[in-house]
Amino acid sequence: MTWTFTLLPKIGKSGQTLSHLLTQAPGLDLALALILWLPWIVSSVFAGWQGFLATLAGQILAMQLWILGHEQIMHRGSLNEPRIGGYLNNRYGWLRNNAALWVTSMSLPAFLFIRIAEVFLYPMLVLLLGFKSYKQSEWVNISRHKVEGLVGHDLIWCLYCDWMTGVYSLGAEMLRNVESFWCPIRFYHDKKCENCQIDFPDINGGWVNAEGSMTEVVQTLDQQMNKSRIWSWFGDSSKEEQHEKGSHEKG
Repeated sequence: MTWTFTLLPKIGKSGQTLSHLLTQAPGLDLALALILWLPWIVSSVFAGWQGFLATLAGQILAMQLWILGHEQIMHRGSLNEPRIGGYLNNRYGWLRNNAALWVTSMSLPAFLFIRIAEVFLYPMLVLLLGFKSYKQSEWVNISRHKVEGLVGHDLIWCLYCDWMTGVYSLGAEMLRNVESFWCPIRFYHDKKCENCQIDFPDINGGWVNAEGSMTEVVQTLDQQMNKSRIWSWFGDSSKEEQHEKGSHEKG
């Protein structure tokens, strides 16, 4: 399957079109389902834990074979160029660097669950409460395979990070909308506010102080809500764009 995706761009315009569809949601979600979690489910149903572990071992072996072929057959010349893995192996040692990489892979199920929530749960908030909807392909996509010289081992892990970062960022954006809708109140501990303000700018951009009253909280919500406006977190740039658009239309 991985070789199919690798070779698609090389079989003409139709292959390039299909490859493009598979590098962004929802095509990317389908590709990951076929490569990763659907085999887990099928093998677990028919063979229990033994089936799951055998499938996992097969996937790891397939990835190593893909890395070997991608480096030694398709991009052998790139092996003489500077590489991320080579630098980190020299600095920290091959064992430490690769052990750490596999540690990060253990978070894959968590990111898959986050992605499932983005696809199936958040749209319910859009439907029920008018939350802002998102073109998820602008967040969940991969593109680092286009970087010159990024091949094999480096490429597969960079694509993993590529996907994870998009999933995390989209999830954080959705959570900003949720937090500012149901509980626009600063945390009691200042250190937590300081730590979280990067991901939740509304902490310093409109949330009510922890010492404030519920009257202030409700007033804040009322000020931020507009029946003709899609709901999003207080500092969302699209709100300003909508405001400017409305002002121009009135003018």
